[in-house]
Amino acid sequence: MTVFDRLQRLLSDHQITYKLLEHHAEGRSVQVAAIRGTEVSQGAKALVCRVKITSTQRRNVLAVFPADRQADLDAIAAAVGGKKASLVPHDVARELTGCEIGAIPPFSFNPELALVVDPTLRTRHDEIVFNAGRLDASILMRTEDYFRVARPDQATIIRS
Repeated sequence: MTVFDRLQRLLSDHQITYKLLEHHAEGRSVQVAAIRGTEVSQGAKALVCRVKITSTQRRNVLAVFPADRQADLDAIAAAVGGKKASLVPHDVARELTGCEIGAIPPFSFNPELALVVDPTLRTRHDEIVFNAGRLDASILMRTEDYFRVARPDQATIIRS
């Protein structure tokens, strides 16, 4: 089952009302917001990071934050008790998420990928929008429904 299908099944199983937006394939936040007809700040951007915990231990993290902000890699590392975070190569991101870069939704379907969300995503808009596992599809849903279903760890992971 594709991430696109798993995501829709998850939302349906939780009886979440959402709107599926199909559009021209686009992976850049500003451009896809214009296509969707939403604010850039409503976008839930997801980055796949690898965090160094100890000299021999690493942890994979799906860091999610408003698309009009920038991630703070040091804060992402600190959020999971690590020392240093870096973005993973594209092939590793694909392996961990099942998606191409730019299509990753703010949900983790992989037990090896911890979900950490910046709390500002919760407070800025009543609805968020995000990639639905494909570059040509997005989901618009209530912010509180997202937090209820995803149950992410929350930590400040954006630059101020």
